[in-house]
Amino acid sequence: MEGAERTTRQRIADFLRHEAADASTLAAEFEITTPSALSHVEHIAESLKGTDEELLAAPPECQDCGFRDFDDLTNRPSRCPECKSENVSDPTFTIE
Repeated sequence: MEGAERTTRQRIADFLRHEAADASTLAAEFEITTPSALSHVEHIAESLKGTDEELLAAPPECQDCGFRDFDDLTNRPSRCPECKSENVSDPTFTIE
């Protein structure tokens, strides 16, 4: 199937099979909003259930204290609950 005939979600899944990316990168790559990219990622995770692939999420991480135990792995928190820093990396996703 040609790239133009594939849905955005299919193209995002193909992208994540080759490299890890955060929602902002996916949004820029596929010319969609960041919330839309997160929605697509959540749907991709659901569609992979029962297959030999899975969506892996590297959690957000505080760049100042290293805290990684965030409750929601798909959303970037505004600040670290441990040290209150706003220097928190986005979660990244990949399909393996």
